[in-house]
Amino acid sequence: MPCPTVPARPRASVSVRRLRSYRPVVSSPHIKSAAVAAALSALDEGRAAERPVLREAVRTLLAALAERAPGRSVEVRVPPYGAIQCVPGPRHTRGTPPNVVEMDPETWLAVATGRLDWAQAVTEGRVRVSGIRADLAPHLPL
Repeated sequence: MPCPTVPARPRASVSVRRLRSYRPVVSSPHIKSAAVAAALSALDEGRAAERPVLREAVRTLLAALAERAPGRSVEVRVPPYGAIQCVPGPRHTRGTPPNVVEMDPETWLAVATGRLDWAQAVTEGRVRVSGIRADLAPHLPL
């Protein structure tokens, strides 16, 4: 029995849309710089910064790093507040990235603002790095 031939359906017109990135929106460093100052002053006084202030400060500095070192070869994680991909190079798309930098929020604030040297933070174990591209020293301090 022959297969019935069905005329092809006309395709709906394909509109060219601008594709959006799946990356979450991270705060602009210009809008929330007061959060960075507030978090640093709290840490200087020996008290813990309020959670919303610390979150905004971390995200502000992550956004500044993403602007300074655009790319997707290194993932910088500051749990529980944020993670970005940055630094030019081979792009990572699935699974655990080969180049990962991870640290706590207080260490990120210190390293990003130049209060703590990158090499010293890595040596002391305050920053966990993996991969050959996971050196952020050329991009810090912000």
